[in-house]
Amino acid sequence: MSTLAGDSDSFTPHDLRHPELTGMTREQLSDLTHTLIPGLEEHRERARHAARGGPRCIARGTGRKPSLTPPDQILVTILYLRKHSRQELLGRLFNTTAMTISRAVKDVRPLLEAHGFTVTASTARFRTPDDITAFLDSEACKIEPDRVELPNSDP
Repeated sequence: MSTLAGDSDSFTPHDLRHPELTGMTREQLSDLTHTLIPGLEEHRERARHAARGGPRCIARGTGRKPSLTPPDQILVTILYLRKHSRQELLGRLFNTTAMTISRAVKDVRPLLEAHGFTVTASTARFRTPDDITAFLDSEACKIEPDRVELPNSDP
C-alpha cells in the first residue's frame, strides 16, 4: 500500500486496480476501460444535452468537473459488481459520496452489458479500508484473475 493502513487516502488508483480486487489483470482492465470510455462520454453528453434542452452554449471544459473520472467510474462499477463492499466504502475510497458511486454504476453497467462483459462476484467482502489493506498485504494469492476476453472491436 502507499501509506498508512485504514486511511482512505492511502489507496491510490493503482492499488484499487489490483487483480485481486478486479478479478482481471491490469492490462485487461486497461483494455476494457479504453473500450468503454467513448460510450461513457457519449452517454454523459446526451444526458447533459437533454438536461439543458439543446446544444451547449459554452465551450467544452468549462463548468463543474465530475468527481469521478471515466476510468474511475468504470473501476468503481467493477468493484461494486464484484460485491466486495457497499457503496459507502467505495465512496470513501474514491473520496466521493455513495450517491456518486450509485450514478457511476447506473451509467457504466449498461455499457458493460452492451459489450458482453460480465463481472464475476468475489467471495471477499470488506467493511473498512483496513480490511482491504489486510487482504492485499497477505502474501498468499487468493484468486487468479478471470480470463477476460473483450469483444473484438475491429471490423
